[in-house]
Amino acid sequence: MSLDDRDWYRDAQRERAKQRKMDETRSRFSAFSRKHLGAKVVSPIKTGLIPIMLFWLAVMGLLYMLMEYNLKPRQAKVLANGDLVIHRAQDGHFYTTGKINGREATFMVDTGASLVAVSEEFAQKAGMLGGMPTTFKTANGNLAGRVVEGVSVSIGPVSVSNVKAGVGLHLGDESSALLGQSFLSKFDITMSDKQMVLRPRNAGR
Repeated sequence: MSLDDRDWYRDAQRERAKQRKMDETRSRFSAFSRKHLGAKVVSPIKTGLIPIMLFWLAVMGLLYMLMEYNLKPRQAKVLANGDLVIHRAQDGHFYTTGKINGREATFMVDTGASLVAVSEEFAQKAGMLGGMPTTFKTANGNLAGRVVEGVSVSIGPVSVSNVKAGVGLHLGDESSALLGQSFLSKFDITMSDKQMVLRPRNAGR
């Protein structure tokens, strides 16, 4: 055997040994996958990165929609006896949708607030003009505003007229409002871990 033949033979042997090691590694990986994952693992090269990314984007989109649905304020449930049932949200507060002077509002129930309260932008669009100038004491200091009387507030079929409302608070987006005692005082309120029930005080009288 010539020198060139010997070199070729050694190279061929090394290639065969390398191929055997690769085959053994693949075999061990496949055996491990079948044993621990219960299914044949598809090569990441064959699967591709884009399908994986699309899958996780779809999962995240679904989770986002579920969160939006759970956090979105819903209309209070009206029972046959006229009671309003408001469910507690994930953040621990009670929210419901309704109307102020016929304009859609998203209420956060605040039993410690003396008035129904809205922003100046909401008040202008709801026709809540004039009123008595006042100063609201907030966590961020004093805030100039006004108190308007004769406001109509409704939740579902239940409506209360001649409600006092504070105008000028900053409550987040324009449609946000606080549902305070100028509305809540017309109801007997019972509260549990999961819900708040408002029963009109003239019910059954």
